[in-house]
Amino acid sequence: MKVCGVTTVGDALMAADFGADAIGVVLESPSPRSVSPERAAAIFAAVGPLAVTVAVTATTSAAGIEGILRLRPGVVQVPADCEVPPGAGVRVIRSVAPGDPVPENCDAVVVDGSRGTGMEFDEDYAGWVMAQSAVPVILAGGLTPENVRNAIDALRPYGVDVASGVESRPGVKDPRRVRAFLLTCRESGV
Repeated sequence: MKVCGVTTVGDALMAADFGADAIGVVLESPSPRSVSPERAAAIFAAVGPLAVTVAVTATTSAAGIEGILRLRPGVVQVPADCEVPPGAGVRVIRSVAPGDPVPENCDAVVVDGSRGTGMEFDEDYAGWVMAQSAVPVILAGGLTPENVRNAIDALRPYGVDVASGVESRPGVKDPRRVRAFLLTCRESGV
């Protein structure tokens, strides 16, 4: 269970305390949840071993990726066509959206047609990716405390990823919604 689009140390610690397996911080992106490298470093340091730290980016530039790798996240989440240097010492999640092929050179795939906008995922495409992928598949896109149980029951993904579905406004996590989302996921076996 990844809580993504975290913009503050407080929200990161709250999500980790409520049981998030991973904390996603957006960098090098036009998203309203995108933070500076300095803020990302502070969030990653505060989380420590409580949860896996994930640097999420839309960039495919070598310089952008190198800058992100210097932050030493546990995982990088990149577009399907992004090159991560061999031997970077980091796990790689590749993001795909409807129409994208299933990537093979990664540790996991996140199906997210919304790209952090809150638009609900495409169940048919997500099911197709899950059937084709040789690596774990994480479901994202429009998930909320109210609909995540149905999504998990329908698709049985390896994991789920939430951003806007647990916010009071863009980039600000609502503790009640984060807790409800994570509790529902645990009850559903994710």
